[in-house]
Formats: sequence, C-alpha cells, structure tokens
Amino acid sequence: MSDQVKEAVKKVFEDLASSLETGRMESRLKIGLTIDGSELGMDVMKQAAYSSKQKNLFDIVLIGSDVEWAKDFEHYSTTECQKESSEVMEELLDSGEIQGCVTLHYNFPIGVSTVGRVVTPALGREIYIATTTGTTSGVRNEAMVLNAINGIIAARTCGIKQPIVGILNIEGAKTVERSLITLQENGYEMAFGESQREDGGNVLRGNDLLLGSVDVVVCDSLTGNILMKLFSASSSGGNYETIGSGYGPGIGRNYDRNICIISRASGAPVIANALEYAYELAKGKLEKITQTEYQKADQAKLKQICSELQAPPVTEAAKAIVPPPKEIVTAEIAGIEIMELEDAVKILWEADIYAESGMGCTGPIILVNEKNVSAAQEQLKKANYL
Repeated sequence: MSDQVKEAVKKVFEDLASSLETGRMESRLKIGLTIDGSELGMDVMKQAAYSSKQKNLFDIVLIGSDVEWAKDFEHYSTTECQKESSEVMEELLDSGEIQGCVTLHYNFPIGVSTVGRVVTPALGREIYIATTTGTTSGVRNEAMVLNAINGIIAARTCGIKQPIVGILNIEGAKTVERSLITLQENGYEMAFGESQREDGGNVLRGNDLLLGSVDVVVCDSLTGNILMKLFSASSSGGNYETIGSGYGPGIGRNYDRNICIISRASGAPVIANALEYAYELAKGKLEKITQTEYQKADQAKLKQICSELQAPPVTEAAKAIVPPPKEIVTAEIAGIEIMELEDAVKILWEADIYAESGMGCTGPIILVNEKNVSAAQEQLKKANYL
C-alpha cells in the first residue's frame, strides 16, 4: 500500500472517529423536485430525475402525485394541486430535510427575483441572466441595480470568484450603469465587462448576448424571462426548452430558501440541469453568500444609491396605501395576471377589504375573507383586473 493510499485511509478513519465523537455524520445533499404541472407531461420529470440519479451527485426527493416510478426515490405524496406541493416543499426546506428544490409557479415575495442560467449559442458559454422572474423592486432602475447584486451572488455561489458584469441596452441602462459604478467606487467588488461591438462600453448589445461577452447579464425580469425562453427553446420551435438550467433561484435580501424555477415548457435536459444548479447553490451555501454580498453592498452605500433611484415624492392622494386590519383569508379569487397581483391587492386595500396574494392550484390568486368575496370581485372587475 502506497503512502498516499495510507494517508487517505487514515483520513477516512479520522473523519469517522470525529463524526462518532461529535454525533454528527456528513450527509449527502438532498434536492427536491415537484413533479406536477408540466405542459409536457410527467415523462419529462421522470427522465430528468433518472438522469440526475445516474450522475449520483446528490439525492433526489420527489414531491407530488403517486406515480409508479416514484418508488425509486424518496417521495412525499401530494395531490396535483401546486399549492399543496409548495407547502410541502417549504416545510422540507425550512426543516433542513432538503437543501434546495426545483419547482414551477412559485410565488416569491416582493424583493426576490430569480437568476437564470443558460448557454449562449455562438461560443457555448454559460451566462447568468439577472433576473428572469419575480420583482426585486417596484422601481425599475432600482430593481436592475439589485438584480446585478443577485446575479453576482448566483455566480459566486456556483464558483465564479469574480463574475464579469454587463448591463443590457434597455430602458434605464445608463442610469443603472452610473449607479453600479458608484457602488464600485464606494468599495463594492464588481468587475465590468465590455461590449464586443466597436464602441465597447459596459452596456451590452444583442450580439453580446449571443457571444456571452460577460458572466452576468443585468436586465429587468420581464426582459430576462423572454431571453431565457429564446435561448432555451429556439432550437425546438418554442414549445420544449432544451438548453440551460432553468429560470434559477429566488435571491433577495434576507431570503433564505434555495428554490429554483423551471417553466411548464422546460424539457428533461433543462429540468436535470436545474436540479444540478440547485445542488451547486446548496453546496456553495447560497444563503451565506447572499448575506455576505448584501452586507458588502450596504457598506458601499447600496441603500443610499437605491433611494436616489426612487420616484419623486408622491402627492397626498397617491401615498402608499395602508392595508386595513388583518383578517382570516381562506377564500380564493383566481384569474389575476401575476405581474398585476400586488397592484390588485392594493386596489382591495383601498376599498377597505383586507387581501393577500398567493398561489393556488390554477396559478396566482388573491385571498380574502369569505364574507368579502363578492365585494372584492366587484372591485377587481371595476379596476379591470378580472
């Protein structure tokens, strides 16, 4: 037996002895997968789960319907209701039973948005698109500044020590660029890339997306969502996403759940990649990196920079609406566009009806007290939300 092998064996026994002494054994990471809701059927979930199982990097925990093949995995049985699956997922994450999860239709709180990861076509380079779903802020330019932080967090968690950042040439790009440069000058560690076009600069053109000129592309969530769909499904005609790792984890200040989003059109390769993305984030300690990066950004006056991007002071009539006294809300009102959900809730608050946003079996919902259903529906119809 060589000295190298002897040392390796010795290390194994030392680790085992330490584990027995402390009562703690290093366990494999577990990543959840909710299996209901895909437009492509259950087979894509099955293919993705078995593909990931074969790589044997982590353990897969299924959440959802009692399908026959679930016997080959740890499985938490639920109905096909997305709301029930989300509740089970949250319980497993919060208890530490799983360290990440891949799911569809999750309703992140305001202040949290997802960072997608995809492979660009020109050079096969992997890039992070910050962000692709969710609302980091109601103020567009502030949201994009925070999206840059979230993109850096995702990239650093996955092992890129100094991610190269670029801002997509969309509305607000130059304002966001100035804010991020100020953040950098204040001491926040950030490296800017440069457009491959002749005039260069930190602001990216469409060509740069195809080339993958930077590690992190900063944009608003709606633009990012479109980019993800184009990159992921362009080779299939649009109804089956074949490329990339999905729409990514929800990231935001003080947010501690590793929840990665896929779409109803995500195919088996994307779902399998999303599971691996969630594993990398768990292994890299996403929550810890998030806290560290926001602390560093705050030291560089992030909050002050964001406050300067806020809209001018509003008039008395347009001040923020204060919610009425909290009530038990069990009645669901469906049919609201997800991007209008929070505005619709405020319409009800203004009418003195307490309401909350949520996620039901059919998608986004507004929750109200049983006695207020008719009045709430009337107000939402009057404001053209229903």
